[in-house]
Amino acid sequence: MERTNIVKFKGNPLTLIGPELKDGDKAPDFKVLDSDLKEVKLNNFEGKVKVISVTPSLDTRVCDMQARRFNEEAAKLPEDVVVINISMDLPFAISRFCTTAEVDKVKAYSDHRDASFGNAYGVLIKKLRLLARSIFVIDKDNIIKYVEIVPEITEQPKYNRVIEIVKDCLLKQ
Repeated sequence: MERTNIVKFKGNPLTLIGPELKDGDKAPDFKVLDSDLKEVKLNNFEGKVKVISVTPSLDTRVCDMQARRFNEEAAKLPEDVVVINISMDLPFAISRFCTTAEVDKVKAYSDHRDASFGNAYGVLIKKLRLLARSIFVIDKDNIIKYVEIVPEITEQPKYNRVIEIVKDCLLKQ
């Protein structure tokens, strides 16, 4: 499934591959890789509220800022919340970035092998084979509570709104 007119890069429209997920949808499973090349799936975070921060590439200024900001936010959240970053970067590049940037509260994973996450969550950019900047908040029962696909991928997501939704999920447990 291809979708257009959802995201742009510097004003140029891009095509996304995959479904349009909405609040209330069951979160699809996915397979991404950790820094040891081990597969990680959605069920690895069972019983937790999940904030999935999606970045095109951690080696860019805006993605760097997004990862650092969510790292700061993750440090303030309780243990039953996990903040995950997913990009198409290679696992080794992600590991290097996290070490250099001291991003140690966010769990960072690579979708480069199969684009499993990008396809399942509808954020795979067709021509670039990158992921569109987006945020998904998923409750402990794996129900999507918030979806933000940033319309211009060079801009930041709505951090404060994400944290409000997470706190809401925690109150409703």
